[in-house]
Amino acid sequence: MEETDEGRLTAFGHQLIEVHLWLREELAALRETLDGGGARPRELRAHCLSFCSAVTRHHTGEDGDAFGEIAERFPDLRPVLDELRRDHRLVEDSLNRLEELLDAVDADPTVVRRELDSLAALMETHFVYEEKRIVEALNALDVPRWRHVRPAFLAVGD
Repeated sequence: MEETDEGRLTAFGHQLIEVHLWLREELAALRETLDGGGARPRELRAHCLSFCSAVTRHHTGEDGDAFGEIAERFPDLRPVLDELRRDHRLVEDSLNRLEELLDAVDADPTVVRRELDSLAALMETHFVYEEKRIVEALNALDVPRWRHVRPAFLAVGD
């Protein structure tokens, strides 16, 4: 995270892009685990749960914190934020379907792969749209409670 001379966290939009890059890498690793064929269902499920948790934390943090700050300072972005929230629900639905598939004792790898591909396409479209529309606004924000503590939507890892 970038810091000013006073130690304040800055460039929240650039940090958002870094989180998106990390989530893309995690999704690619999950897809590679499935494609490798050597992963046992339990290992694949554990990797999926970790990824799903990270995506949920990111989107929940955006919906509950970041988007409110953006809407207050940049009211013209409210329709964009509404669209991003709709995307979050679509991603959540896809993650739920993926978890259900991996809970099945005899999960069909072809069906799991199709859901992963669908999720990857949805997330890529969402990330690109979000980055184009709100990064500049996030970079312009100075949120006192974010000054020294990374907000949840910018967290990576466990």
